[in-house]
Amino acid sequence: MKIEAILAKFGRERLNLIPILHEIQAQSGYVSPEAMQAVAVHLGLSDSEVYGVVTFYTAYKLKPAGRHSLKVCRGTACHVKGSEKIIGEIEKQLGISDGGTTGDGEYSFETVACLGSCALGPVVVRDGRVYGRVTPAQVKDILRGDE
Repeated sequence: MKIEAILAKFGRERLNLIPILHEIQAQSGYVSPEAMQAVAVHLGLSDSEVYGVVTFYTAYKLKPAGRHSLKVCRGTACHVKGSEKIIGEIEKQLGISDGGTTGDGEYSFETVACLGSCALGPVVVRDGRVYGRVTPAQVKDILRGDE
């Protein structure tokens, strides 16, 4: 869906900023600079006001996400159980660091504060599927979706 079609669904009140951004994120997977500028014009806001909201909330992405999403918990329980080793193995396997997307657009990788599955730590989530008690040796299979 094009940005103009999204904006046409909403009035020009400032209170529509978050719903508009959610719709853009849902449709394109990220909020582009062009989209932010169009939203600012539509709502009569400055570009920096819209950018400030987009960068404040972690739900919004500033660049396209990979076809596959990979998240690793870095919360206390997962950290104690070895999540740093999992993070290191993923970075090695994919050649990207936290917050990155592979050059071929296949994977986006990020660490998160907590996934709420402390008893299963360390935890990895690939495309919404939760993997618990992950070891570095399992990373390759998780990346392939085999695990």
